[in-house]
Amino acid sequence: MLPIILSILLVIALAYSVIMMLQKRKKTGVKGIKPLLSSICLYLVSITNLLAYWLDFLGVLSWSITIVLLILGAYFTKYLHNNEV
Repeated sequence: MLPIILSILLVIALAYSVIMMLQKRKKTGVKGIKPLLSSICLYLVSITNLLAYWLDFLGVLSWSITIVLLILGAYFTKYLHNNEV
């Protein structure tokens, strides 16, 4: 029962996070796909791990996908806009 509740909470938090990120991008006027790539990679990490858990796909392949997405997410942070206040 606990894994089901935690999975539902993860999906709700993920949806809320995506909505808030898109609103913040619209408010600050950020355009283009490059600043979005880091967030996309990090969201895909959580989706990959959630699917791997529910489909009993925990193994070398899911870990490899996670590592690659984390590295790509770190690499694409260079495209994030620097808002100096």
